[in-house]
Amino acid sequence: MLTGGCLCNGIRYEYDGRIEEISMCHCSMCRKAQGSAYVAVSPVHAGQFRITQGRELLKEYRAVPHKARVFCSHCGSPLYSARDDLPGVIRLRLGTIETPFRCENAYHIYIDSKADWETVTDGLPRYSAMKPQ
Repeated sequence: MLTGGCLCNGIRYEYDGRIEEISMCHCSMCRKAQGSAYVAVSPVHAGQFRITQGRELLKEYRAVPHKARVFCSHCGSPLYSARDDLPGVIRLRLGTIETPFRCENAYHIYIDSKADWETVTDGLPRYSAMKPQ
């Protein structure tokens, strides 16, 4: 069981599953939404994810019509995103997980859109857009 939450601790969650892949997205929308060089996310099964505290603090923003970015309305911590066309999957923001975990399946996407000041030297696979299926 993985547990996590937002910065103010108003929202708490549990995920009864494993992190099987880590995608680091460098697109300009993710950089703006995170306020960072990239966002580290993992697709997880929505049915295994549960908000245990603070559901009333959840707020969503749609920069594009088909995708909700969900965050804490009190502290602003981004928690996950959800696409309307993939109702069984959420993309969990890995920085919010507090339980230690390991995942060797990591890669960068939209690397051509990375911030000019960023240097990526970790040797992980890189893709110009989404990772091919």
